[in-house]
Amino acid sequence: MTTLEDAIATNVRPGDVVHVMLGHSRWTAGARELARQFWGRDPGFTLVMTSLGALGGLFFQGGLVKKVVTAYSGNSFPTYNPNPIFRKAYESGAVEVEHWSILTLAQRMEAAARGLPAMVTGSLIGSSMAANEGFTEIDSPLGPLGLLSPLAPDIALVHAAAADRAGNLAFSEPLLEGVWGAWAARRGVVATVEKVVDDLHGLGHRVRVPAHRVLAVVEAPFGAHPGGCYAPGIPVRSYGEDIAYWNLAAEAAAKGTFDEFTEKWVLGPSTHDDYLRLLGDDHLRWLEGRSDPASWKADAEAMPVSKDPVFSAWEHAAAFGAREVERVVADYEADAVLAGAGAANLAAWVAVGRARAGGSRVMLTAELGLWGYEPTPADPYIFNHRVFPDTPYLSDASAVLGMVIGGPGTRTVGCLGAAEVDRSGCLNSTELAGGRFLVGSGGANDVASRAEACVVITLARPERLPESVAYVTSPGHRVVSVVTDKGIFRRRDGVLRVAAVPAGKGTVEDRTRAFVDACGYEPDVERSVEELAPLSTGEVAALREFDRQRLFLK
Repeated sequence: MTTLEDAIATNVRPGDVVHVMLGHSRWTAGARELARQFWGRDPGFTLVMTSLGALGGLFFQGGLVKKVVTAYSGNSFPTYNPNPIFRKAYESGAVEVEHWSILTLAQRMEAAARGLPAMVTGSLIGSSMAANEGFTEIDSPLGPLGLLSPLAPDIALVHAAAADRAGNLAFSEPLLEGVWGAWAARRGVVATVEKVVDDLHGLGHRVRVPAHRVLAVVEAPFGAHPGGCYAPGIPVRSYGEDIAYWNLAAEAAAKGTFDEFTEKWVLGPSTHDDYLRLLGDDHLRWLEGRSDPASWKADAEAMPVSKDPVFSAWEHAAAFGAREVERVVADYEADAVLAGAGAANLAAWVAVGRARAGGSRVMLTAELGLWGYEPTPADPYIFNHRVFPDTPYLSDASAVLGMVIGGPGTRTVGCLGAAEVDRSGCLNSTELAGGRFLVGSGGANDVASRAEACVVITLARPERLPESVAYVTSPGHRVVSVVTDKGIFRRRDGVLRVAAVPAGKGTVEDRTRAFVDACGYEPDVERSVEELAPLSTGEVAALREFDRQRLFLK
């Protein structure tokens, strides 16, 4: 055991490849201390981090990184959107970025952890990321293969629920990218934990990183803040995510006040205890209450469902999308639906709920490592800690994106969103024409590459529906439907065609023309275009039940 200050000062060196493990916590006090100690010192780190989130801006703003290896560079709260700090750094060339998907980044670290020269993947082929230096396609006696090179960080920063005095680290699922980076790290792991206990007797199944891999252990209660810590059966208290804090960081980046945010929350507190005092005991106790699976009820009481009679464009797209997902689930006899972020997520939730009410056994799954979870009202986010206790199978991205998606025993439908969708169904959430940076793949490439079928939800706008995307984040060959507020494309004979338009004023031909005019190209049109039934108040209310602030539905 040591202090947080000494753990970083002793074990992290300028020029290191630093892996910040996310798991379900998204953050570690070790990452905050890294920013505090190296702020303005130009250490030239390469950062390996599956999803940066708003706090990833610390490494950019403080001049800590020369290169980032990641799957997602954007905000996660209050919505999934570009962060101006990442955008400026990437577009200017100040920071080099290497884009991967969630699964392929984890697989590269797995290859390193296992001491293998490569890892086989079913992702990336047909996308712009296939040009990455760490990926290649080969013809082998077993058939064509996509291969990933190993990625070994020098040091891994992790937050675990507990450690024993020998340094064994106990974690709880879900674990997103897993602990491959901790096993792969050349020198080892710097760990923060909620508590150091005398022993972990009876908890060997929770130990994911054994002591010989651990360089330092720091007892840091609430060390995942503003992330949460789910620790069932481990002798520490769980706590939920501090969404307001994540929002504060994202808002500071947007308003150009990130330096002030950093001075208050990172550079100012010289110890972890100082940081906790700044948060305050009352707030920390409140966060513990957020781990209660029933805590959503307080949110629901504070945020009644909007009764606005006017349905937004996104509400039209999501409600039509829910219908389409339900149809595709039935057509493919799907076992699972993996919901992407935002409106696509809400549509999938509603669709699966209706399908199950009608007798289907289809389950919701999520890349974090969830199978069979049930979303709670008044919380529109995929990674909601309050669903963990009742989720029947908690795992990681390797299980969900590498097995539930594409495995022979499970038929999974993906429901995705993107900034751009082209006429072949290819998705772009990475970079627009002219180099404007968006956010990256997340798990979308893994889903689009191997799911049984994919439904995409977006708005019908010329800039969103170009003839070809500027960057192929995800290939389009498994996209069977593209749902918008003005109509639906469905794939027939390999071609996505205008197949349905909403009921409304004028003739079906008039509305079809309006849909076509909303595209950035002249799409193929079915000879007979279906007229969609008008949306009901109940359909939109079902979406608003989850997104009561209409963060994704405005």
